[in-house]
Amino acid sequence: QVHIVESGGGLVQPGGSLRLSCAASGSISRVFSMGWYRQAPGKQRDLVADITSDGRTRYADSVKGRFTISRDNAKNTVYLQMNSLKSEDTAGYYCHAEVVSTASSQTYYWGQGTQVTVSS
Repeated sequence: QVHIVESGGGLVQPGGSLRLSCAASGSISRVFSMGWYRQAPGKQRDLVADITSDGRTRYADSVKGRFTISRDNAKNTVYLQMNSLKSEDTAGYYCHAEVVSTASSQTYYWGQGTQVTVSS
């Protein structure tokens, strides 16, 4: 089994900061990319940022310069530091991991999501 657990969401004011964490654990032999997607009500789930095991990153244009993704390979954990938050950032944030599992041929896994609300 593979477990993806997110934490760090909450309510913040515009201009504030928040740091999300996501840990992948369980029957995993390798973790390739990890990242964050977000989905607001009535909208599709879109990439926010992701990072490969060798540190290559990718960001949505809307968050570039404000968000920073990083990871700890030893802990299979990815972080998303979100600064200068805007109301448009309000969404459910979902952790995504591409892994090789020792118990399944499934490759892509999702966390349950953590809510980020930016409001005054």
